[in-house]
Order: sequence, then structure tokens, then C-alpha cells
Amino acid sequence: MWEYTEKVKELYTNPINVGKIEDADGVGHVGSVVCGDALTLYIKVDKGIITDAKFETFGCGSAIASSSALTEMIKGKTVEEAERITNRDIVDYLGGLPDQKIHCSVMGSEALTNAIADYRGEKPPIEDEPHGEIICQCMKVTDVDIRNAVHQHGIRNIDDMMEFTKAGTVCGTCVPKIEDIIEEELGRCSIKQDSCCDEHAPMTNIQKMRKIEEVINGVIRPGLKRDGGDIELVDINGDEVMVRLRGACSSCMTASMTLEHFVQEELRKAVSRDIKIRHV
Repeated sequence: MWEYTEKVKELYTNPINVGKIEDADGVGHVGSVVCGDALTLYIKVDKGIITDAKFETFGCGSAIASSSALTEMIKGKTVEEAERITNRDIVDYLGGLPDQKIHCSVMGSEALTNAIADYRGEKPPIEDEPHGEIICQCMKVTDVDIRNAVHQHGIRNIDDMMEFTKAGTVCGTCVPKIEDIIEEELGRCSIKQDSCCDEHAPMTNIQKMRKIEEVINGVIRPGLKRDGGDIELVDINGDEVMVRLRGACSSCMTASMTLEHFVQEELRKAVSRDIKIRHV
């Protein structure tokens, strides 16, 4: 079991500066919900001084604490001073983090770098060239992702697309373009009488069980193992999937969030929207 400092526990239990700055001068996003961690940092700058900072994050308790710490550390500093803050500074502010959670502080420093780049009108550094045109900059969702969601997963409207891909859920400026792509792909299906746009044919029980096992072993377990955790598939009863968290996840403060927002969401996307996770 990992040891967390009182500061980490305090900022996870009572996070500060959570939310969105509507008229932010700089916005920085890092991570991916698919990977289990995502952070968006908003900064307000007046005469070169960061006067306000807020964050929205999807991640573990360490990610929440690191993000809270970062916003407190940069408020009142000049942009140049904030730019010199490193992930090690975040860790020191928190009084330390387990080795397996250091990446949460790295995520914070990267979000700060991207927010400052946005404030200056620069492009943030790009680690990997995405496949297709990025439509949602906040969540790094491409037109290929959106088109595949229509054809491979039967997504038909913007609400379902936002739930499935998370595109458009942060700033919302990409929503009209997403709607255009959905309409375009549905039009193609209509012209071709393409059955891909119909609702999914129901899986047999065996097909569903195999698909659930495939997603757990191929997507969910690798994500949890990265943070020292693991998951065991215990049983399947219709749309109810019973699992048991192992390793670090079994005693993590955010276990319930992991089950609902990561495990359940991944299974719903890949298998059925009716999937319900139960921890046993």
C-alpha cells in the first residue's frame, strides 16, 4: 500500500481551484481519458502576472492533488517564473509522491507548458503525430476517430459522440464541426445503404463474454498496471460485470472512480452501453 503525505490527502479530499475559466488567457491540455489520466489547466494573466488558475482533471487522487498544488504555486507569479516550475517542485510542494505516481506531477508541468504556449500564441510541443485531422484540440480527438465512431459503434448524434469520445466536452468550440462530420458520415451511409450505421446487432452471450475479456486484458489491465494496480474478472451475468481490483488499486482512495469512469466506460464503449460494473 502506498503512503501519501497529509498534503496529498488534504488536496485530494478538498481540492482547490477546480473548474473552468471561461475567458482564460491560456489553456493547456495533456493526457487522454482512454489512458486513465487527463488534465486541462486554465490560466488568467494580467500584465504578465498569473492572477488566477483552475483545472479540470480525470485521474487518480495524486493527479487531483498535483493539479491543486500547481494552481496554488503559479498564482501571483509572472509567466516567466511559472515557466520555471518543474514536476519536482510540485512533488516537493506535496511533501512527496510514491514513485508510481510521479507521472501525475509530470502531467501538471506539461499542462502548464501548454497553457503558457497557448497564452503566447504558440503551438504546444506535439509528442506524436495523430492519425487524421485533430477536431477536438482539448481531448485530441481526430476526424478519423469521429468517423470510426459512426461506422463502427453506431454513434448517431452529438450527445452520444461526446459521451463516447469525450470530444467537445471541455471548451465546446469543436461541437459544430463534429456535428458536420456526423451528418456527413450518416449521409454516406444512407447513399450506400450501409448497415454500419444501424444499431449494433446484439451479441450472443459467448461473444459478449469474449469481448469483455478482450477489453479487460487488452485495454484496462495495461492501464491499471502502469500505476501498480490490476483487475480480475470474477463473473458476468448479462450486462452486469463483476470484477475485483488487485494490487495498488485495491487500496486506492479513487477505486470507485476508477471502476466507474475507466473500467465501466471502456466496457460500455467496446461492448454495450448497458454494461454495469460491480466490485466484489
